[in-house]
Amino acid sequence: MTGSAPDSTGNSQLRRGVLGTGGIVFMVVAAAAPLTVMAGVAPLAILVGGVGAPTGYVAAGLVLVVFAVAFTRMTRHVGSAGAFYAYIAKGLGHGWGIAAAMLALMAYNALQFGIYGLFAAQAKATLADVFGVDVPWPVIAFVGVGLVLLVAWLGIDVGARVLGVLLVLEVGILLVMAVGVLAHGGASGLDTTSFTPSAVFSPGMGGVLAICFAAFMGFESTALYRREARNPERTIPRATYLAVGFMAVFYCFVVWAVIQAFSSDKVVAAAGGDIAGLFFTAIDTYVGPWAATLMHLLVISSVYASQLAFHNAITRYTHALARDGALPAWIGRIHPRHGSPYRASVVQSVLAAIVIGVFALAGADPYTKLLLWVNTPGVIGIIVLQTLTAIATVVYFLRRNRAASTPAALGAGILSSLLLTVATYVLVDNVGLLTAASTTTNVLLVSVVPATLLVGAVLALWLRDRRPEAYARIGEGGDTDEAEPRSARTPEGLAT
Repeated sequence: MTGSAPDSTGNSQLRRGVLGTGGIVFMVVAAAAPLTVMAGVAPLAILVGGVGAPTGYVAAGLVLVVFAVAFTRMTRHVGSAGAFYAYIAKGLGHGWGIAAAMLALMAYNALQFGIYGLFAAQAKATLADVFGVDVPWPVIAFVGVGLVLLVAWLGIDVGARVLGVLLVLEVGILLVMAVGVLAHGGASGLDTTSFTPSAVFSPGMGGVLAICFAAFMGFESTALYRREARNPERTIPRATYLAVGFMAVFYCFVVWAVIQAFSSDKVVAAAGGDIAGLFFTAIDTYVGPWAATLMHLLVISSVYASQLAFHNAITRYTHALARDGALPAWIGRIHPRHGSPYRASVVQSVLAAIVIGVFALAGADPYTKLLLWVNTPGVIGIIVLQTLTAIATVVYFLRRNRAASTPAALGAGILSSLLLTVATYVLVDNVGLLTAASTTTNVLLVSVVPATLLVGAVLALWLRDRRPEAYARIGEGGDTDEAEPRSARTPEGLAT
């Protein structure tokens, strides 16, 4: 394995050109954890929205594809590998960029911390059911932290290969289930009831959309791998469209197949009777008990893959912020041999261990508390970031760099801004579906998002007054943006 080259200051850089389109797609789809999203969450979508649930995933995917048109058009003009916060800084100003960076760190960390609860709960249940071994959930979670840190330390190319294998396995077992159902003609023949107007516009579909948008978490992280991608101007857009398109079509197909496994008129009752076991019952019935056991095991690897992908996203955000001067330089150091942001990895792993330890000492349930409560601000935070990024593309194309704009990109930015604003409202309005908590708890969890933005705004004001050079670098990443003429840039402040 080759080491990373030093930059102008003598420090190592992220390894360049090690990720192609496929590697980045594996990263972002693995972050979404397709098997976990399907086996663990899709039954809830069916229970809430009925047989129209498959179309919810297509609808969410279409909104994100529209967003991606503007997002990827702006990518070539964003030199930093800071993803959302860099786009927001370019469009709305450095102040908004810093606030968005803090929100991104909170959101991705919340998602990653919470998923350790899911990993521990799934692994504990599987070890007990399959092997008859009872392991305390905190022990499993701490082992997960160590395994994530190990692979992340070894570099992004190692992580991409691991995620590629795990993703193929989890997608494969879902396809085996779907093919088994189709080969047997379902419970009472195959039908297309899921795609009829009465199913698509049923009363519960608003809640389903909240669940479906959450199923795409991580797709935007394609831009985080800009520095490590081969030919990023081509690779990043391709990976974004492929990831979103694949997830939308795949989720729709698999959920439709599991509906056929129980029949359109009985699947809602089946989901209500055994929401956690719906997919496992389907694959046991149509493929065999061995496949159900394998699916249980692969759910664990699916969750691990998601943890690793989110960990990689967090450390790239941290590295970009350290490079921009918003975080201490030492945390952004790159391993001289593996080319990984290893210090950011260590810090993130320590934070994860602390959160796990606090929940364990409190006697909290790893699923209902650590997963659902901690994940919720993360899911909302990501949707808010997507909304702000969509707005930033519009402002950028209209005010910062008209030459970069195209009618399609500008129109997509405006439309996606509106659609994602609606999606944010729908998600917050139906947040109880994600938390299963009281109204008071839900208000507190949702409030984490605006509170984080406020903290980021205070930090931005402090940097502008005390460290103006760092403030001016936010979103630039130390790169010169050759695609954007200097004359196209305008001064950016907290309010612009």
